[in-house]
Amino acid sequence: MYAKKSLGQNFMRCRWVADTMIHAAEITKTDTVIEIGPGTGALTRPLARAAGRVIAIEKDEALSRELQESLKKDGVSNVEIIEGDILKFPKEKLKSFKTFTVVSNIPYYLTSRLFRYFLESSPRPKTIVFTVQKEVAERITARPPDMNLLALSVAAFGKAEKIKNVPRECFSPKPNVTSAIIRISGISDEFFRKNKIPPERFFEIARLAFGKKRKMLSSSLKAIVPPDVLERAGVNKKARPQELGVEEWARLCRITP
Repeated sequence: MYAKKSLGQNFMRCRWVADTMIHAAEITKTDTVIEIGPGTGALTRPLARAAGRVIAIEKDEALSRELQESLKKDGVSNVEIIEGDILKFPKEKLKSFKTFTVVSNIPYYLTSRLFRYFLESSPRPKTIVFTVQKEVAERITARPPDMNLLALSVAAFGKAEKIKNVPRECFSPKPNVTSAIIRISGISDEFFRKNKIPPERFFEIARLAFGKKRKMLSSSLKAIVPPDVLERAGVNKKARPQELGVEEWARLCRITP
């Protein structure tokens, strides 16, 4: 089966990558796992052995059909193949899974959108384990003074960790970059409930600041955050957004009018 560049397909070849992802996700026989872009099934089959149920969502019609026939032939009965685009998958259907984990070798161009899709869903997955570009994994796990909007967004919902780098040779065709396995665990909206701030307001302020990340917060946020608010929040008005941690953003949002 030839990979389609338009769909960002790079099929997994190394079994140890699948094993490492499953171990990182702490999959058990009671778990429901969502896999995005199962492709030829290199991750799907180990997931099926480890989990109670696997929901594999594949956009490529030919791949979807071929994998379904192959799994049926091999007697794999706990995998449901859904043909379609994950970004168009109704979030209401996630409620039928009650609790679930997401483990996937994803198309890299969808990384940010997939994190947003699952972190803003209800219910949210308890854990996400993805293969992503190594540089993106380092961005997601960044801390002040090198924070970025993606890292902040993920940190507000859970704990991000880079598990292991994955060489180009573990995929076919070989991508142009080194990859990495990343885990987001402890996913919940506890941060927002504890701080009594709506996520919409939190991200409105953060997006405005990171949209002008070279500017000091006193300048980039002046349209909605008065200078005295920065001081009362204990935030240096000369600071730039990448220098703030998630708790500082929470204090700032709590007292912003």
